[in-house]
Amino acid sequence: MGKSVLVTGGAGLIGSHLVDLLLKEGHRVKVLDNLDPQTHPNGKPPWIPGEVEFIHGDMRSDADVLKALTGVEWVFHQAAFGGFTTALTQYIDVNATGTARIFETIREHRLPVEKIVAASSQAIYGEGLYRCAEHGTFSPAMRPRAQLVLGDWEMRCPQCQQPASPQLTPESSVINGETIYATSKLAEERLTIGLGKLLEIPTVALRYAVTYGPRQSIFNPYTGVVSIFSTRLLNDKAPIIYEDGTQTRDFLFVEDNARANLFVMEHPETAHQVYNVGTQQPIRIADLVNTLADIYGKNIAPEMPGSFRPGDVRHFVHNSEKLMSLGWKPTIDLQEGLRRYVAWIETQQDIRDYFEEAQQRLQALQVVVSR
Repeated sequence: MGKSVLVTGGAGLIGSHLVDLLLKEGHRVKVLDNLDPQTHPNGKPPWIPGEVEFIHGDMRSDADVLKALTGVEWVFHQAAFGGFTTALTQYIDVNATGTARIFETIREHRLPVEKIVAASSQAIYGEGLYRCAEHGTFSPAMRPRAQLVLGDWEMRCPQCQQPASPQLTPESSVINGETIYATSKLAEERLTIGLGKLLEIPTVALRYAVTYGPRQSIFNPYTGVVSIFSTRLLNDKAPIIYEDGTQTRDFLFVEDNARANLFVMEHPETAHQVYNVGTQQPIRIADLVNTLADIYGKNIAPEMPGSFRPGDVRHFVHNSEKLMSLGWKPTIDLQEGLRRYVAWIETQQDIRDYFEEAQQRLQALQVVVSR
């Protein structure tokens, strides 16, 4: 018999695919989502299945969280505020305090929740792990603004100042994230593991790679690089790449992410553990843009004005062997994942470019810096 399951943020990219997977596996699903108008300007999206109990509510509301948690056995906590925006306190209110509210509600109302899986992020690592040919591996602090202003993008060894090589970053690496988003997600992760132990509830935190796929908002200009580049291309505008385009990321298809969530929920040995969830494959941002342009059939080269975002990282790719050793593996490569995304976005109506106006706001507030 299936479980009664809550998915917070269940209208979003990862949450909605997780909902589909849970229903397919025979579980009963409840969704809590605030339908943030920046992501869902048209309200409840059409991909929410009719058999789901949908609660239009907020992680910052005691009453909404209690209603959502009542009667459930499993919790997948996907609700989050993210992206490079001008907000500050909202990250903490939603991501950190919202997570604490889940555990407070369970404790105060003696709710029989059996297990919780929460979404963390690669952002907590900061720049990740590097290796100097002479001095070995190191976990650097964030690149200083003075270096970026000079257009000196690559990470350097702190001892000899020579360019260093990025390495796959395991869970044991130093936590060096400095952005407000990274801070909020680290708080969420620590609360999930610590309060889970305190209340004797098995908990897991998953540090996601950059997740993309169908249902990634085409309206939010602050998060979701695949969607941002796509809306530019579909409006015959050049995608804007920060720095020089050779920076790398680990791109994870959303269905593989959803499977990882269910996998750790179903396996008892994952209790009170954190796991990286990624492909271990570095993808250059310029290559991502060019692949997208080819799939769309757009002969549009990206623009690289040399601007940058303070707090952004140069190279980051997960070492996901800890999770892979238990049996989870990503199954969708980047080419196939982007084709699936393109097939989806081409079914959407009125695709506009929201990035240009947002870019001006971000520059005015120095979230994006022009050299």
